[in-house]
Amino acid sequence: MTVLSGDRGWASKEGYLVVENDSRLSSRELRRSGYLRPMSIRWDSLLVRHLAMELNTTLEGARVRAVRLDGRSRDLAIFFRDRTLLWRLHPDRGYPQVREAVEPDERDPRMKARVRRVHAPSDERVIVFELIGERRGIGPFELIVELLGNQLNAMVTEGPARTIRHVLKRREGRRPARVGHPYAPPPPTGRAGIAGDISGETWHGILDPSPPPDRAAELVRRVAWTSPLNATVFVDRHDMWVAAVRGTIDASPVILDTDRGSQPYPFSLPGLEGREVTSLLEAFETCAAEHAGAGDAAPSLSVSPGLLADLEDAAAHNERRVVRLQAQLDGREDPDTLRSLGDLILARYPEIPSGAKQATLSGFDGEQIEVALDPALPPHENAARFYARASRSERTAERVPSLLKRAQADLEQIRGVLEGARGGHVDEETIRDALPRTPVRSTRGDTPPSLPYRTFRSSGGLEIRVGRGAKHNDDLTFRHSSPGDVWLHARHTAGAHVILRWAGPGNPPARDLEEAGGLAALHSKARTSGSVPIDWTLRKYVRKPRGASPGSVLPDRVKTVFVTPDPDLIEALSNED
Repeated sequence: MTVLSGDRGWASKEGYLVVENDSRLSSRELRRSGYLRPMSIRWDSLLVRHLAMELNTTLEGARVRAVRLDGRSRDLAIFFRDRTLLWRLHPDRGYPQVREAVEPDERDPRMKARVRRVHAPSDERVIVFELIGERRGIGPFELIVELLGNQLNAMVTEGPARTIRHVLKRREGRRPARVGHPYAPPPPTGRAGIAGDISGETWHGILDPSPPPDRAAELVRRVAWTSPLNATVFVDRHDMWVAAVRGTIDASPVILDTDRGSQPYPFSLPGLEGREVTSLLEAFETCAAEHAGAGDAAPSLSVSPGLLADLEDAAAHNERRVVRLQAQLDGREDPDTLRSLGDLILARYPEIPSGAKQATLSGFDGEQIEVALDPALPPHENAARFYARASRSERTAERVPSLLKRAQADLEQIRGVLEGARGGHVDEETIRDALPRTPVRSTRGDTPPSLPYRTFRSSGGLEIRVGRGAKHNDDLTFRHSSPGDVWLHARHTAGAHVILRWAGPGNPPARDLEEAGGLAALHSKARTSGSVPIDWTLRKYVRKPRGASPGSVLPDRVKTVFVTPDPDLIEALSNED
């Protein structure tokens, strides 16, 4: 057995190992042997700044096709023309990875923008991607990645007011992160030395009053660009801190071997073992591979989060089905006992008083038997109930074992596909084949029915559904929308119903509403007018009068927006890239 030194409290698979001798293993060796689980990345302001610089060099001018903010897995994906940046923002991970270019899912918000620059505010753990919209009057956008402790998050903002368009993890409190609200950046650290301008004398004035064990913590509290990762080194190396802050240090990326696992860093830290790498992105890729070895493979970007969620729901449904069928089988009553009780009730009919909840009867072998009864029923109907329970028990014994076996096989298959999907080893076609089939009404020629609407995507990433004609308007409004969605229609003229998908709270962003109104105008008989009034309200306030013709509805709590029909809007908002 390998015996580990316990001075750091190494965690094994079973708990903490007892110290028996002085043999030691590095944390990398511990991870390889399976005794130490790879930890999440620790971010400090120097690591964030250097990563932002590297991303700026790599991505400046790159065209963004779409973004994906998957709140279930806490993954951010930025789809570029020639690559994809996957950033795993779960607190247990935190690493960015460059992947090959893949086709975005139709539900991923389209951006159609270029990277102007990537930067990090001074002494902050925030990276900002500045994006320039490729359509006139759209943007500018910012993709903001917050790397604050275990509160990793990402959001897309628009305009000078930095209005949030999309958010990975909705947040309340002092810094709310909600769609339609302005972005509130983290409060500044207020630490001294942002420009690396603390003299050696001031440096010692900060540290000398504190006892040596507390100096690193005092440095982190008062001096910019310091962190628990580097403070123990900077305490005695003021010159190294100055060089790191002013950018004159030899920035050769490494993977540090810390007591919490592998840690990318922009330069070596004396006292810590480190492996040299060509870039920070390579360092993160290496750490991601180690984490994948611990059973946390990166997801397949070619699989949409919605389809993965459907697969997870199918697995959960089958798990409940297996549990339910097993419970039926385990709780099955003995049919012979039930029938004998029915026979006993009929044989001792005269001995059972009317309205009794139970009766003590002499069994056929002479023993006294207590029988529970329904006082509202006569004895012969109580006997019939026991016979019915016996029959149900026999039917359960006949059909449930085969159903349980089939459900267990289905569950095992779905779990296998789900594991493969999470690890990026299966494609969408395999996932769709694994999903349970839902009955579809047959149509002429066995052609599946098309959706009653066309789909567009607003510049803010919201889905817009436009009815395909009068006979499809009712279907769109009442069967393919949610109560909180926004319903729009050109006033006093024939036209398509339009649904702007909206999860609230409050009203949708003004420009998304205007673009949905523009589509409503273009799909109406007022498409050639200079200005078209578009009525809108929440879908839950739209009702269908009895006997009304197709497409005729009565909206309530209506508001109006005036739009100028622009034929180019249809192409601009099309979901096709």
